Amino acid sequence: MSTPLSPLDPGGLAAGAAIFFGFIAALFAGSRLLPGERTKGAVLPGGGQETYTLNGFRLFLVVVAVTAAILVVRPSALAHVHAAFWPLFAVANVAAFAFSIYLAATGDRSVPRRPGALGFVLDCFYGVELNPKVLGVDLKLFSYKPSLIGLGLLNVSFAAAQYQDLGYVTTRMWVYQAFYFVYLCNYFQFEYGMIFTWDIIAERFGWMLVWGDYVLVPFFYSLPAWYLIHDTDPLPAWQIVGLVVLYVLGFVLFRGSNQQKHQFKTDPTRPIWGKPPETIDGRLLISGFWGVGRKLNYTGELCLYLAWSLTTGVQSVVPYLLPLWLMVLFPHRAWRDDQRCRAKYGEQWEAYCRRARFRMIPFLY
Repeated sequence: MSTPLSPLDPGGLAAGAAIFFGFIAALFAGSRLLPGERTKGAVLPGGGQETYTLNGFRLFLVVVAVTAAILVVRPSALAHVHAAFWPLFAVANVAAFAFSIYLAATGDRSVPRRPGALGFVLDCFYGVELNPKVLGVDLKLFSYKPSLIGLGLLNVSFAAAQYQDLGYVTTRMWVYQAFYFVYLCNYFQFEYGMIFTWDIIAERFGWMLVWGDYVLVPFFYSLPAWYLIHDTDPLPAWQIVGLVVLYVLGFVLFRGSNQQKHQFKTDPTRPIWGKPPETIDGRLLISGFWGVGRKLNYTGELCLYLAWSLTTGVQSVVPYLLPLWLMVLFPHRAWRDDQRCRAKYGEQWEAYCRRARFRMIPFLY
């Protein structure tokens, strides 16, 4: 029986710290040593461009291979990660706060600071530097690796715990794991697109991003797996088909729209859906998904999160906290993006909105 350790138990905290910092150190070493394509990012707000080593997919495959070997040789070892969930959660929170303070205290002194004690707190929260580095590794881009690979390992540890407890892995758990594996694999294949996102280009690296990467994503996004460990109810074939359809729809919208946006930014002449891209004055794309809705990438992402939450059935609202939260966050973010683009593009944005009339759901919103 896999019994979660208490975050107040010294032994559990020691195990959690060993797993957490050992994992981060291994990924950091991999980021330093593995080869990868050297790519320039977007032009930054202050001018200039960062150069990134994109080796996330190689690192992901290495972790997958090591994890697969452990599952074959000793699957119970991964069940220990599930047992250490709460100590890991406690250690990750302490590390995120300490790391944020370190970043604010040691950041580039040429960057203006906010005055006073409250100013230091705000510097910790929002960050000081745009692209802090350690040993040549961009910390902001690196942090996506422990965030998402950590999420994947936590998910696998739940499957290992289920196998340890039941002697087999249920269909629900297999579907959940397959959905997440495809999502994570595609993310690292698309790593080149990440260097053009708002977080990388414009957000300073402070608690807001640090806590999101090291705590929110791995521990909150894996909530549905808790409800699958002991769920032995069969998953009918028609439900599997429905979940796959929802997942594929979300994947096409999410990755397809993001890919089209990235493609337009890097090669504005490349065809989209077999035709030359249409634009508003060469600045705003109105072809493909971006001619249908202004934020279909949010809609697609929400479908993905809903698909893997639905693998848990209707036994609790807790596995649905993530999609429910995003149903509030995404419309607000879409509204905020709309305001920012309206201020930036003016009449061009108005013309774009007349062509792409819907934000997230065609004919509804």
